[in-house]
Amino acid sequence: MFKYFEPNKIFSITSKAPKYVLALFLIIFTIGLIESLVLSPEDYKQSHSVRIMYVHVPAAWITLGIFSSITLLSIVGYIFKIKNFFLISKSLAPSGFIFNIIALVTGSIWGKPTWGTWWAWDARITSMLILALFYGLYLLAWRIYQDKEQVFKITCLITILGIINVPIIKYSVDWWNTLHQPASINILSKSSIHSSMLFPLMIMTAAFALFSLLIFLMKYNTELIKIKNKGLDRL
Repeated sequence: MFKYFEPNKIFSITSKAPKYVLALFLIIFTIGLIESLVLSPEDYKQSHSVRIMYVHVPAAWITLGIFSSITLLSIVGYIFKIKNFFLISKSLAPSGFIFNIIALVTGSIWGKPTWGTWWAWDARITSMLILALFYGLYLLAWRIYQDKEQVFKITCLITILGIINVPIIKYSVDWWNTLHQPASINILSKSSIHSSMLFPLMIMTAAFALFSLLIFLMKYNTELIKIKNKGLDRL
């Protein structure tokens, strides 16, 4: 099964995909902006500042999803010696890091009118900052180490340590008294967020997911071209 993940077999697909992903992203993002900025209602307590949610929450979700994917790919790649999985992980990391920063910045902007401060050492905020540090360490490891076998081990270790922080981020609002409210969206039970806000939130999440996919494809194709130029057909 893993033979289908060989770079020379999938470059023909990934090289053509960005233009279609970009077109779809622009359509979904436009709809999301209209829904979140024009059609969705203002909050009765937070007024129009609640609209930051449509950027902050999807960015946080994408951040956690990408780091979880990187961890899974790294572990499977290391166990089964699938080096291309590390290449995929490396190509995913930049978009995950970007969305991590977006989540922190928008959270700070949202916190000022809501909590009266730009920053608080809240459990969720702090754990998100720690995740950004793990992203930074992961990207830095690829910059520093030239020995591929060594960088595979180091980045795998970084992701294993970093994934411990993901459930902490998720359940921090339940485990400790934090400034953040409990989760408004629940898969197994009824969500407390109104559908007029849930729909634009889902649309913006889809748009952000497409944008992260676009960044991944561009980065991954660049890596594949580098490999091809070096005369290596497979990892």
